[in-house]
Amino acid sequence: MLSEPRSGRLAAWGNALLAGLASPDDAALAIVAEDAVHRVEGLPGESAPVGLTLALGRLRTLGVSGLRVALPAPGHPLGLSGPPEFNARALAAEEAVVCHGAAFGLVPEVYEAGPAGDVHAEVVWHVLAVREAPPADVPSLGEAERELAEALREATEVLSKLDVAGSGPVAEAAIDAYRSRAERGREVLAPGYPPRAVRVLELAQRVGLLVSLAYGNGHGGAVSASEMAARQAALRPVERTARRAQVAAYNAFVEELERGGR
Repeated sequence: MLSEPRSGRLAAWGNALLAGLASPDDAALAIVAEDAVHRVEGLPGESAPVGLTLALGRLRTLGVSGLRVALPAPGHPLGLSGPPEFNARALAAEEAVVCHGAAFGLVPEVYEAGPAGDVHAEVVWHVLAVREAPPADVPSLGEAERELAEALREATEVLSKLDVAGSGPVAEAAIDAYRSRAERGREVLAPGYPPRAVRVLELAQRVGLLVSLAYGNGHGGAVSASEMAARQAALRPVERTARRAQVAAYNAFVEELERGGR
Protein backbone atom coordinates (compact mmCIF):
# COMPACT_ATOMS: atom_id res chain seq x y z
CA MET A 1 0.00 0.00 0.00
CA LEU A 2 2.87 2.37 0.67
CA SER A 3 4.24 2.12 -2.86
CA GLU A 4 2.29 3.61 -5.73
CA PRO A 5 0.67 0.98 -7.95
CA ARG A 6 1.55 1.07 -11.64
CA SER A 7 -2.14 1.35 -12.44
CA GLY A 8 -2.26 4.49 -10.30
CA ARG A 9 0.55 6.12 -12.25
CA LEU A 10 -0.98 5.16 -15.58
CA ALA A 11 -4.43 6.44 -14.63
CA ALA A 12 -3.25 9.66 -12.97
CA TRP A 13 -0.81 10.75 -15.67
CA GLY A 14 -3.00 9.42 -18.44
CA ASN A 15 -5.80 11.62 -17.11
CA ALA A 16 -3.45 14.62 -16.99
CA LEU A 17 -2.53 13.97 -20.61
CA LEU A 18 -6.17 13.59 -21.69
CA ALA A 19 -6.95 16.89 -19.95
CA GLY A 20 -4.10 18.67 -21.73
CA LEU A 21 -2.24 19.24 -18.45
CA ALA A 22 0.80 17.10 -19.28
CA SER A 23 2.74 16.48 -22.46
CA PRO A 24 2.90 12.95 -23.90
CA ASP A 25 6.61 12.69 -23.07
CA ASP A 26 6.19 13.91 -19.48
CA ALA A 27 3.24 11.59 -18.91
CA ALA A 28 5.11 8.57 -20.27
CA LEU A 29 8.18 9.38 -18.17
CA ALA A 30 6.09 9.62 -14.99
CA ILE A 31 4.23 6.39 -15.74
CA VAL A 32 7.38 4.36 -16.40
CA ALA A 33 9.10 5.82 -13.29
CA GLU A 34 11.81 3.38 -12.20
CA ASP A 35 10.82 0.62 -14.63
CA ALA A 36 12.84 0.05 -17.80
CA VAL A 37 10.04 0.26 -20.33
CA HIS A 38 6.26 0.03 -20.68
CA ARG A 39 4.48 -1.28 -23.77
CA VAL A 40 0.79 -1.69 -24.60
CA GLU A 41 -0.41 -4.87 -26.33
CA GLY A 42 -3.79 -5.58 -27.92
CA LEU A 43 -4.79 -2.07 -29.01
CA PRO A 44 -7.36 -2.13 -31.82
CA GLY A 45 -5.60 -1.56 -35.10
CA GLU A 46 -2.16 -2.57 -33.80
CA SER A 47 -0.68 -5.99 -34.53
CA ALA A 48 2.23 -5.61 -32.10
CA PRO A 49 2.90 -3.91 -28.75
CA VAL A 50 3.35 -0.13 -28.95
CA GLY A 51 4.87 2.52 -26.68
CA LEU A 52 2.94 4.51 -24.08
CA THR A 53 2.75 7.77 -25.99
CA LEU A 54 1.27 6.12 -29.07
CA ALA A 55 -1.05 3.98 -26.93
CA LEU A 56 -2.46 6.92 -24.97
CA GLY A 57 -3.02 8.87 -28.16
CA ARG A 58 -4.78 5.90 -29.74
CA LEU A 59 -7.01 5.45 -26.70
CA ARG A 60 -8.04 9.10 -26.99
CA THR A 61 -9.03 8.60 -30.65
CA LEU A 62 -11.02 5.52 -29.62
CA GLY A 63 -13.14 7.70 -27.34
CA VAL A 64 -11.40 7.35 -23.99
CA SER A 65 -11.92 10.49 -21.90
CA GLY A 66 -10.67 9.28 -18.53
CA LEU A 67 -9.00 6.40 -16.71
CA ARG A 68 -10.02 4.62 -13.52
CA VAL A 69 -8.04 2.32 -11.21
CA ALA A 70 -9.07 -1.09 -9.89
CA LEU A 71 -7.21 -2.75 -6.99
CA PRO A 72 -8.98 -6.09 -6.54
CA ALA A 73 -8.16 -8.71 -3.93
CA PRO A 74 -9.57 -12.21 -3.33
CA GLY A 75 -13.23 -11.80 -2.42
CA HIS A 76 -13.15 -8.06 -3.16
CA PRO A 77 -13.45 -7.04 -6.86
CA LEU A 78 -12.66 -3.42 -6.02
CA GLY A 79 -13.08 -1.18 -9.05
CA LEU A 80 -14.03 -3.96 -11.48
CA SER A 81 -17.19 -4.27 -13.57
CA GLY A 82 -16.54 -7.41 -15.65
CA PRO A 83 -16.54 -9.44 -17.76
CA PRO A 84 -15.10 -12.49 -15.96
CA GLU A 85 -12.03 -12.74 -18.21
CA PHE A 86 -10.95 -9.20 -17.45
CA ASN A 87 -11.75 -9.57 -13.75
CA ALA A 88 -9.65 -12.74 -13.54
CA ARG A 89 -6.65 -11.09 -15.21
CA ALA A 90 -6.97 -8.03 -12.98
CA LEU A 91 -7.27 -10.14 -9.84
CA ALA A 92 -4.14 -12.10 -10.77
CA ALA A 93 -2.23 -8.82 -11.26
CA GLU A 94 -3.93 -7.23 -8.22
CA GLU A 95 -4.53 -4.07 -10.26
CA ALA A 96 -5.91 -2.74 -13.52
CA VAL A 97 -6.92 0.42 -15.35
CA VAL A 98 -10.46 0.80 -16.71
CA CYS A 99 -11.20 3.31 -19.46
CA HIS A 100 -14.05 5.83 -19.28
CA GLY A 101 -15.72 6.62 -22.60
CA ALA A 102 -14.77 3.37 -24.32
CA ALA A 103 -15.11 -0.26 -23.20
CA PHE A 104 -11.44 -1.10 -22.68
CA GLY A 105 -9.33 -2.09 -19.71
CA LEU A 106 -5.58 -2.51 -19.26
CA VAL A 107 -3.90 -5.11 -17.04
CA PRO A 108 -0.14 -5.02 -16.39
CA GLU A 109 2.16 -7.99 -16.76
CA VAL A 110 5.61 -7.44 -15.24
CA TYR A 111 8.78 -9.14 -16.42
CA GLU A 112 12.16 -8.98 -14.71
CA ALA A 113 15.23 -8.80 -16.93
CA GLY A 114 18.94 -8.20 -16.56
CA PRO A 115 21.85 -9.81 -14.73
CA ALA A 116 21.99 -10.33 -10.97
CA GLY A 117 22.47 -7.03 -9.23
CA ASP A 118 21.08 -5.09 -12.18
CA VAL A 119 17.56 -6.46 -12.56
CA HIS A 120 14.96 -4.14 -14.05
CA ALA A 121 11.25 -4.39 -14.69
CA GLU A 122 9.62 -4.38 -18.10
CA VAL A 123 5.84 -3.95 -18.20
CA VAL A 124 3.34 -4.99 -20.86
CA TRP A 125 -0.17 -3.59 -20.51
CA HIS A 126 -2.74 -5.97 -22.04
CA VAL A 127 -5.81 -4.27 -23.51
CA LEU A 128 -9.01 -6.24 -22.96
CA ALA A 129 -12.73 -5.62 -23.37
CA VAL A 130 -14.61 -4.50 -20.25
CA ARG A 131 -18.26 -4.20 -19.35
CA GLU A 132 -19.58 -0.65 -19.22
CA ALA A 133 -21.05 -0.59 -15.72
CA PRO A 134 -20.35 1.17 -12.40
CA PRO A 135 -17.13 -0.11 -10.76
CA ALA A 136 -17.56 -2.36 -7.75
CA ASP A 137 -17.40 -0.92 -4.21
CA VAL A 138 -15.67 2.40 -5.02
CA PRO A 139 -16.69 5.17 -2.58
CA SER A 140 -16.84 8.87 -3.33
CA LEU A 141 -13.95 11.00 -2.10
CA GLY A 142 -16.06 12.31 0.75
CA GLU A 143 -17.04 8.82 1.87
CA ALA A 144 -13.46 7.62 1.58
CA GLU A 145 -12.14 10.47 3.71
CA ARG A 146 -14.64 9.82 6.48
CA GLU A 147 -13.98 6.07 6.44
CA LEU A 148 -10.21 6.61 6.51
CA ALA A 149 -10.33 8.81 9.58
CA GLU A 150 -12.06 6.01 11.47
CA ALA A 151 -9.75 3.37 9.98
CA LEU A 152 -6.69 5.30 11.11
CA ARG A 153 -7.98 5.35 14.67
CA GLU A 154 -8.77 1.63 14.49
CA ALA A 155 -5.36 0.75 13.07
CA THR A 156 -3.58 2.75 15.76
CA GLU A 157 -5.63 1.07 18.50
CA VAL A 158 -5.01 -2.40 17.10
CA LEU A 159 -1.27 -1.81 16.81
CA SER A 160 -1.13 -0.51 20.35
CA LYS A 161 -3.02 -3.50 21.75
CA LEU A 162 -0.80 -5.91 19.83
CA ASP A 163 2.36 -4.18 21.03
CA VAL A 164 3.64 -3.48 17.51
CA ALA A 165 2.97 0.24 17.29
CA GLY A 166 5.95 1.96 15.68
CA SER A 167 8.60 0.06 17.61
CA GLY A 168 11.80 -1.50 16.39
CA PRO A 169 14.24 -0.63 13.60
CA VAL A 170 12.06 -2.00 10.77
CA ALA A 171 9.11 0.13 11.82
CA GLU A 172 11.25 3.22 12.27
CA ALA A 173 12.88 2.76 8.86
CA ALA A 174 9.47 2.47 7.21
CA ILE A 175 8.21 5.59 8.95
CA ASP A 176 11.37 7.50 7.99
CA ALA A 177 10.88 6.45 4.35
CA TYR A 178 7.29 7.65 4.44
CA ARG A 179 8.27 11.00 5.92
CA SER A 180 11.09 11.40 3.41
CA ARG A 181 8.69 10.93 0.52
CA ALA A 182 6.25 13.42 1.99
CA GLU A 183 8.95 16.01 2.62
CA ARG A 184 10.31 15.84 -0.92
CA GLY A 185 7.23 17.66 -2.15
CA ARG A 186 6.38 14.70 -4.35
CA GLU A 187 3.45 14.87 -6.71
CA VAL A 188 1.16 12.38 -5.05
CA LEU A 189 -1.15 12.67 -8.04
CA ALA A 190 -0.73 14.18 -11.47
CA PRO A 191 -1.78 17.74 -12.38
CA GLY A 192 -5.51 18.29 -12.55
CA TYR A 193 -6.54 16.34 -9.46
CA PRO A 194 -8.46 18.14 -6.70
CA PRO A 195 -6.62 18.79 -3.40
CA ARG A 196 -9.05 16.50 -1.59
CA ALA A 197 -7.95 13.57 -3.75
CA VAL A 198 -4.32 14.25 -2.81
CA ARG A 199 -5.27 14.40 0.86
CA VAL A 200 -7.25 11.14 0.68
CA LEU A 201 -4.44 9.31 -1.13
CA GLU A 202 -1.82 10.46 1.38
CA LEU A 203 -4.02 9.33 4.29
CA ALA A 204 -4.70 6.01 2.57
CA GLN A 205 -0.96 5.47 2.21
CA ARG A 206 -0.45 6.31 5.88
CA VAL A 207 -3.09 3.79 6.94
CA GLY A 208 -1.55 1.25 4.59
CA LEU A 209 1.83 1.83 6.18
CA LEU A 210 0.43 1.13 9.65
CA VAL A 211 -1.18 -2.07 8.39
CA SER A 212 2.07 -3.23 6.76
CA LEU A 213 3.92 -2.53 10.02
CA ALA A 214 1.43 -4.67 11.91
CA TYR A 215 1.95 -7.57 9.51
CA GLY A 216 5.70 -7.25 9.07
CA ASN A 217 7.19 -5.87 12.27
CA GLY A 218 7.79 -9.07 14.17
CA HIS A 219 5.25 -10.65 16.48
CA GLY A 220 5.19 -8.03 19.20
CA GLY A 221 2.86 -9.15 21.93
CA ALA A 222 0.95 -11.55 19.67
CA VAL A 223 2.89 -14.80 19.85
CA SER A 224 0.27 -17.51 19.54
CA ALA A 225 -1.48 -18.64 16.38
CA SER A 226 -4.81 -17.47 17.76
CA GLU A 227 -3.40 -14.03 18.53
CA MET A 228 -1.89 -13.76 15.05
CA ALA A 229 -5.27 -14.72 13.57
CA ALA A 230 -6.93 -12.06 15.73
CA ARG A 231 -4.44 -9.48 14.41
CA GLN A 232 -5.26 -10.37 10.82
CA ALA A 233 -9.00 -10.31 11.48
CA ALA A 234 -8.74 -6.88 13.11
CA LEU A 235 -6.58 -5.35 10.38
CA ARG A 236 -8.28 -6.83 7.32
CA PRO A 237 -11.17 -4.33 7.26
CA VAL A 238 -8.72 -1.47 7.86
CA GLU A 239 -6.61 -2.54 4.89
CA ARG A 240 -9.78 -2.88 2.79
CA THR A 241 -10.80 0.67 3.68
CA ALA A 242 -7.37 1.99 2.72
CA ARG A 243 -7.52 0.25 -0.66
CA ARG A 244 -11.02 1.61 -1.33
CA ALA A 245 -9.83 5.11 -0.50
CA GLN A 246 -6.78 4.76 -2.72
CA VAL A 247 -9.01 3.82 -5.66
CA ALA A 248 -11.39 6.70 -4.87
CA ALA A 249 -8.48 9.15 -4.98
CA TYR A 250 -7.17 7.94 -8.33
CA ASN A 251 -10.71 7.87 -9.73
CA ALA A 252 -11.53 11.42 -8.62
CA PHE A 253 -10.71 12.73 -12.10
CA VAL A 254 -13.43 10.60 -13.70
CA GLU A 255 -15.78 11.31 -10.78
CA GLU A 256 -15.57 15.03 -11.61
CA LEU A 257 -15.88 14.25 -15.32
CA GLU A 258 -19.14 12.40 -14.70
CA ARG A 259 -20.47 15.28 -12.60
CA GLY A 260 -19.76 17.67 -15.45
CA GLY A 261 -16.92 19.40 -13.62
CA ARG A 262 -14.61 19.16 -16.64
